[in-house]
Amino acid sequence: MPAHTARRITLPHSAAAVPLARTLVRTALADADAPADGDTAELLTAELVANAVQHTAPHAPIELVVELLANGCRVEVHDGDRQPPGDLSARPDDAHPDPWQEHGRGMLLVRTLSSACGHRRTPVGKAVWFTLPSRRLLPADA
Repeated sequence: MPAHTARRITLPHSAAAVPLARTLVRTALADADAPADGDTAELLTAELVANAVQHTAPHAPIELVVELLANGCRVEVHDGDRQPPGDLSARPDDAHPDPWQEHGRGMLLVRTLSSACGHRRTPVGKAVWFTLPSRRLLPADA
């Protein structure tokens, strides 16, 4: 497999988007020589896609881009809303999140479990992204 490949899919603006996105990430990482942690990639992807479905207009397109890099992967979720996502930078209260708060844990997971994350504007809205490093094979995996 080349050192850098990307897969892209347009997702439905519904709850069905989350399992479709998880499947694409799982399949893409299965094709990689030294994949990133698939469970973590699926979890973080699910958080970003669920946020896009919940916080964008029903007609707004949602697109998932999974890039396999020589040193890991990058996942982006594109949506038609120009508003930035919840805070993706570390905050002092991250060590003790409020257990009674219903929302906001998704971005905490993305910040905590990814090697990097952020967002950028696109011509039609924004892309929210995270990266994960390659998982090095342990002797027991060989």
